[in-house]
Amino acid sequence: MTHHPQRGIRALHTDTTVTVYQAYAPAIGVPAARDGRFPPAWKRDRMTWIKPSFLWMMYRCGWGRKQDQETVLAVEITREGFDWALRNACLSHYAPGVHADQAAWKSALRRAPARVQWDPERDVHLNPLPYRSLQLGLAGEAAGRYADEWTVSVTDVTPLAHEIHALVRAGDTATAERLLPKERAYPTTPRALAHLGGATA
Repeated sequence: MTHHPQRGIRALHTDTTVTVYQAYAPAIGVPAARDGRFPPAWKRDRMTWIKPSFLWMMYRCGWGRKQDQETVLAVEITREGFDWALRNACLSHYAPGVHADQAAWKSALRRAPARVQWDPERDVHLNPLPYRSLQLGLAGEAAGRYADEWTVSVTDVTPLAHEIHALVRAGDTATAERLLPKERAYPTTPRALAHLGGATA
């Protein structure tokens, strides 16, 4: 049985890129996938959350069935950009073991162009698992860089989401699991995640 750290990053990645997931209304998602970049209608001044976990995205968007989340995108971004966001991120909540005090956390959060949440990973039935997955919120400079510098490709994976969901509903979880993106531990160090409450054990 594979051991997973309580808070670790698992993702589909190559030597130079990492894949994250988002879900949008078709008005945003369809042109983004068609053109390989986010359209002008995509608000670069708003916080956007990216998720390396396909199944957590499925939990969030209901397999692409929720309103305004009907188009599920796999966004391949540079590892350089992803690592920059992690280095410059702050936890979205106060953690006594990470921050000196509440004031220090609030100050760091105000300055940070990115923020991190660790939410329970999900299985193919979208039930919570005993370890957590990264959600990375990008704002300001980070959101602009994500849309205009880091993005390598944008793929509409809604058909894959629907196919896996249909298999799960039919009781064929083995085939459903084989179709999942091959997410594996993302190479980082305990020190790199220490300011984000990451745990490797």
